[in-house]
Amino acid sequence: MHFTTPSGATLIGGLPSSTLFSLPTGQEPLGVPPPLPGATSSSAFHIPDHIYTAVLDAKVPLTIATLYAVTVTLLNRYNTSRDKRPWALSKTKPFRVFVVVHNLLLAVYSAWTFWGMLGGMRRSVVSPMGPHGLAATADSLCQVNGPPGLGHATVYSDTLGQWTSFGGSVPLGADGAPSRDVYGRLWNEGLAFYGWIFYLSKFYEVLDTFIILAKGKLSSTLQTYHHAGAMMCMWAGMRYMSAPIWIFVLVNSFIHALMYTYYTLTSFNIRVPTPIKRSLTTMQIMQFVLGASFAMLHSFVSYTIPMTVPVDDHATNAAAAAASSPAAVASPAPTAEGAASSSSSHHHPTETVFVTQPCITTSGETFAIWLNVFYLAPLTYLFVMFFIRSYIRRSTADSSRQVKGKPRRRESNVTLAEKAGWDAARDVNREIYNDGTEDGAAEKANGKVKH
Repeated sequence: MHFTTPSGATLIGGLPSSTLFSLPTGQEPLGVPPPLPGATSSSAFHIPDHIYTAVLDAKVPLTIATLYAVTVTLLNRYNTSRDKRPWALSKTKPFRVFVVVHNLLLAVYSAWTFWGMLGGMRRSVVSPMGPHGLAATADSLCQVNGPPGLGHATVYSDTLGQWTSFGGSVPLGADGAPSRDVYGRLWNEGLAFYGWIFYLSKFYEVLDTFIILAKGKLSSTLQTYHHAGAMMCMWAGMRYMSAPIWIFVLVNSFIHALMYTYYTLTSFNIRVPTPIKRSLTTMQIMQFVLGASFAMLHSFVSYTIPMTVPVDDHATNAAAAAASSPAAVASPAPTAEGAASSSSSHHHPTETVFVTQPCITTSGETFAIWLNVFYLAPLTYLFVMFFIRSYIRRSTADSSRQVKGKPRRRESNVTLAEKAGWDAARDVNREIYNDGTEDGAAEKANGKVKH
């Protein structure tokens, strides 16, 4: 699959290199701390470098996720031994106030994160309507470090063990990592700052489970898996600066802002119309399905970068360009511009070559992507199974009504699919949160808060 732009740059679909699917060695560069706060910085406040890097140590999410899983298992047994009676704490006014504040805090925080990330995307993502078309858009989404411009990104090479750039200039900081003073790409424009805090928020969100347990309910295995897996996936994305992690920070923060606002409203007995509730539930599940699919797509995308090189040194330049990235390929493609340059300049004739740049260039990024994909696979599987079951049930019931001669208009396949989607999203929520009611909103708002 190829999409060629007016400049000759091409977006390419194909299989990724098998070398990218090796496990990370631990030598990969750590996520670079965000820029210091300032007039041109996306960081709202300063995060000390030693704290930023310390929590990206794999032992942090592994330890917290393990403690969380063990604690939930023990408290499930405790609630079972008490016949699922609510804890005395859950009937107190401070507890109810805490739940409301918890919902409100997460709603405000999620909206803040979404707005910050939206600004970073606006400053970083290149329009496909520009001269380099989809290739430039892919470059701005795939390569998160370095200065803006097709081919100017600072890209890490597993093979060379260093940062490289097709543009020649590699702006690095004193520590050898990409400079924090260069703007125009996602990492410095917000992902480093908002993504790191979003990663930490996954530790705080385990309080959702303990609110459920305090009400005497049991936390499902799927819910425990969901929270623990979210910690590990966000860690991997930030640790290895994996480009697709922006999807989860941006989209999940948007969904959370809506959902926790909804739970805050219901905690004050404010009625939310049913169509809005259904839409929110569907959006919450579809973010997993679509987010995982789009993240996975990054591994199968490459694009070409036009480079002007002297004709006499073409072979040398092509070889050097190919060596600058483990999966990059330089392919000669003289253009009219190059031919004109050759005829008008006797001393330095040039031509344009196109160098193929994979979207994903390191095993660390690949590991983060597929960890997210496999983490979301059970939720996707459940949604598909529930959708099929609901569609068949609704279709059969609709046909049965027609046979019995009941005066009811037959529903279209689109309508049946839409309703089946609502059912599937609701049923996935029930599996994760043990919500046995049709709506469960009031209960969630006061003691079963949704992640």
